[in-house]
Amino acid sequence: MTKEMVVNKLAEKTGLSKKAALNAIDTFFSIITEALSKGEKVTFVGFGTFQVGKRKERKGINPRTKAVITIPGRKFPKFVAGKKLREAVK
Repeated sequence: MTKEMVVNKLAEKTGLSKKAALNAIDTFFSIITEALSKGEKVTFVGFGTFQVGKRKERKGINPRTKAVITIPGRKFPKFVAGKKLREAVK
């Protein structure tokens, strides 16, 4: 399902115009992005949780030169599905 398809469904189910539905979806994602960039967790009970995961620094091998390198740790966005969502997908 694409963003356009979600906008169309949202407009259809709520009676909003497509432009208003698109604005709502864009605003929703910008709020989640802003919260995650601040290190906050966003939880929707039953649906799931958006949070920031952390990877530790680790050793790796450059496949071209076979030299041992250090891969720096980093943060990444993570989604954990809630119970209702997991059960709906089963």
